[in-house]
Amino acid sequence: MSHLQRAWARSKLGLANGSLEEDDEEGSMASEEHAADDDSSSASSVSSTGTIIPAPSQRLFARPEGVARGRALDPIPWTTYFERELFLSPPGEPAVTFHAYLSSPVDKGVLFVMHHGAGSSGLTFAVVGAEIRKSLPSAGILAVDCRGHGSTVSPEGHALDLRLQTLSSDLFSVIQMTKDQMGWRQLPNIILVGHSLGGAVVTDLAMTGDLGSSLLGYVVLDVVEGSAMDALQSMHTYLSSRPTGFASLQAAIDWHIRSRTVRNSISARTSVGPLLRLDEGADPSRPWIWRTNLSATQPFWEGWFVGLSSKFLRAKGGKLLLLAGTDRLDTELTIGQMQGKYALQVFPEAGHFIQEDIPTQTATSLVDFYRRNDRSALVLPPKVSDLLKQGKAV
Repeated sequence: MSHLQRAWARSKLGLANGSLEEDDEEGSMASEEHAADDDSSSASSVSSTGTIIPAPSQRLFARPEGVARGRALDPIPWTTYFERELFLSPPGEPAVTFHAYLSSPVDKGVLFVMHHGAGSSGLTFAVVGAEIRKSLPSAGILAVDCRGHGSTVSPEGHALDLRLQTLSSDLFSVIQMTKDQMGWRQLPNIILVGHSLGGAVVTDLAMTGDLGSSLLGYVVLDVVEGSAMDALQSMHTYLSSRPTGFASLQAAIDWHIRSRTVRNSISARTSVGPLLRLDEGADPSRPWIWRTNLSATQPFWEGWFVGLSSKFLRAKGGKLLLLAGTDRLDTELTIGQMQGKYALQVFPEAGHFIQEDIPTQTATSLVDFYRRNDRSALVLPPKVSDLLKQGKAV
């Protein structure tokens, strides 16, 4: 697989892994190890800590023992970013227990509902969620682990159903179950945010109209139909090129940073852990293996993205597309953008995981998008009939 093919495949499907062989990177990435902790880099640890002031006991910048690197690699717990985790079992499917991270909105604050890409987890939005709450303290963040990912539990012995319609229905169910479990009288205003596969999921949910007037708008991060479909041709080669396991979580975090899969060390230390599980039957030298078998999801790949551009343009609500490069735009979206049907922002300094690479800039875009679509901020002039009843001149 050529370098160009690997770079192309790595940028699609929301895969939470790089495309470079672990053994090949020892020398070639040496200079990048220093850049990962450079304050001027998008991978800066210090410049992307966001709103959270960690307790000293969390040792965010401590150097882990046994890792001879110029940066800290200890995992950062989810409690640094979210108020609580939820375990939600839908009445119609009790064998499935959905897992989600939640920081509740305050008063009438907006709820950002976030869906990750294939192979990732809800913690891909941890750092950007903290940045959102720094700019908009009343906002809530709900980050979901979809079925087959993260800490969501699916029934063993059954084929995993990852059809787009299933994932879209799951997301709606999680939103409703969160409302019920938290005792909210009604759904808050919602902004849907999806990365890669998650972008297809939130677009499909927006298209159904199930959220009604609660939905203010939806945001898709770095996926469009045309380029995603093209990338599917190289996926098996890509998957065979990544490491099958890691000696430790620190080694996995280090690999994600060195391969520039995630270009921000704080983000990597937060998001990589849920991607792996400890398998006592695996190679003792690499017992940490991928939690999600991405090869097994192949039957669903095409169905995730067919019709995405059309649905994105036709669904009701505000629309925002964040991309890491304009080359990702397909013809339909290019025409739609010229017609002003949606907002577009491009961040060429970021990789595919925009929300992890540049969480501050991503949060700014999301908060600005919410403010543009916030109906409560609209102040309508009084009706003429009301003025006449009050005896006022018009």
